[in-house]
Amino acid sequence: MKVDLIIKNGYVYNSYFKKFFKRDIAILDEKFYYIGRIDPKLLGADQVIDCENSYLIPGLIDIHLHIESSMTIPPAFSHELIKNGVTTVVAEPHEIANTFGVEGIKEMLKAGKDCALDIFYGIPSSVPSTSQEFETSGAALDIEDIKELMTLDNIICLGEVMNYYDIINNTGAKINAILNFFRKKYPHLPVEGHCPRITGLELANVIYKGIDSDHTHQTVEGLRERIENGMFVEIQEKSMSPEVIDFLVKNELYEHFCFVSDDVMADTLVEEGHLNKLVKKAVKMGMKSEYAIYASTYTPARRMGLKDRGSIAPGKLADFVLLDNVENFNILKVYKKGRKVYDKDEEYPYNGEKKLFPAHFYRSVKLPAITGDKFKIKAPVENGKVKCRVIKVMDKTTFTEEIIAAVDVKNGYLDWENSPYCVVAVFERYTNSGRFGIGLITGDTIKRGAVAATYAHDHHNLIVVGKSLADTVTAANTVIKSQGGYCAVLNGRVLAHVDLPVGGILSEESLLFLGNRLSHLRKAMKDLGYKHYNPIMSFSTVSLPVSPKIKITDRGLIKLSDNSIVQLFLEE
Repeated sequence: MKVDLIIKNGYVYNSYFKKFFKRDIAILDEKFYYIGRIDPKLLGADQVIDCENSYLIPGLIDIHLHIESSMTIPPAFSHELIKNGVTTVVAEPHEIANTFGVEGIKEMLKAGKDCALDIFYGIPSSVPSTSQEFETSGAALDIEDIKELMTLDNIICLGEVMNYYDIINNTGAKINAILNFFRKKYPHLPVEGHCPRITGLELANVIYKGIDSDHTHQTVEGLRERIENGMFVEIQEKSMSPEVIDFLVKNELYEHFCFVSDDVMADTLVEEGHLNKLVKKAVKMGMKSEYAIYASTYTPARRMGLKDRGSIAPGKLADFVLLDNVENFNILKVYKKGRKVYDKDEEYPYNGEKKLFPAHFYRSVKLPAITGDKFKIKAPVENGKVKCRVIKVMDKTTFTEEIIAAVDVKNGYLDWENSPYCVVAVFERYTNSGRFGIGLITGDTIKRGAVAATYAHDHHNLIVVGKSLADTVTAANTVIKSQGGYCAVLNGRVLAHVDLPVGGILSEESLLFLGNRLSHLRKAMKDLGYKHYNPIMSFSTVSLPVSPKIKITDRGLIKLSDNSIVQLFLEE
């Protein structure tokens, strides 16, 4: 018999024993045919490769990520992930859905259909992340939209359910109607969760409603409770503390978690890698390489019902990676469906097309130029001091705290330029309604200049933070003029500017080009005083109302834990 490809003399990873064995592999019609010692008298091939004792592992599988978090489009994303050994992902396109609704999702699927990377999708369940009462998005999804989306190819789960307050406290809320519909109509498909800091009866309520995973920041106590209650946990990098890894290893919980990337900026992706980075990090933190591989291949495939991949065995898709060293995870070659798609010794250019989306996707920022009077905050007194709620940004987390501070008032307006605080504002940019929310911000954010972006989770309106009024206006208008993006300004000079013309959130440039621009932006934000480990993500989530404890949208200051919009000024 003749097969398509034989690879000889490799250490092949066996997912069922979680061990490597010296084996040959045969591939036929894009699938593994045989794994063992191959007798050339019984089995031949058009192509035979001696891998010279390299290590063969299944292609990595990331089941929880957002392509838009890398601010790029599917072809460019696929190109970069393949070289990092990732061959399958489950993407949740709620960023483009918040901008363009069902149309946005369909266009993302269309843009990614011919990629080397297999891209499956979760239907965004929380668009907007809360409700139009708390934030204005470009679109909203309801049950009828979900019915339509379920007819599309490669839809395999319900994306992360975020509005935990309504899930727990409001049985009549839209999100509960969506959950009831999905569980009844598609009882065997996974439902992804977003359950930050939820414990006890509240966690039980969430699980009871059918939400059977969580990918948010984990502590050992939270992780234990989730797994004890049958929840699958997706470990992203910010959860990879020594305590968490040690807990997973000591309790051998490899069937109950996997590694995921969630959100990776383009510069980080280019410079540090993707899911392969987390595997290497887990090994350095004490997890055996065989188990780290298991948690990034077999376990995620099983979680998402992808029975045709995740292991090297007869009948499985021939997605695999050749490594020269398991501990260092140095990738030599990547194969997709038995075809080599990356070789570290060969040229690997990106030649992606542009203008892949409808024309109106490039005209989504419907805002006139912003004038300085928008940032003048009228106070309840003419002069003196007034107590204000202030958003406090903190390093190592995207959560914020609320502080109460006395701020000087001059001639009836807050004197924020001469205070320890920055101004923060979010402008609705889809309908030119003129609506905006304004407040104060402090902590590990900028200390001078200004930053503006239309990449503002999840509604993606225009957010601006500034210490100088003039710089604040310049930053805002630079982003408006470019139809979306990120901008950092100091003393009237633009320090860094990233164009995101597709819906105000995506670039069509290569990841190398975009990563370079984002690297400059990251440096500029740090030069302005931002102290966060990821200033771009931190800045973009200041406007995410579903994240604790106090955030800002075009509707004002939001405290979802209280299910309320709160006032900037406190009554004496």
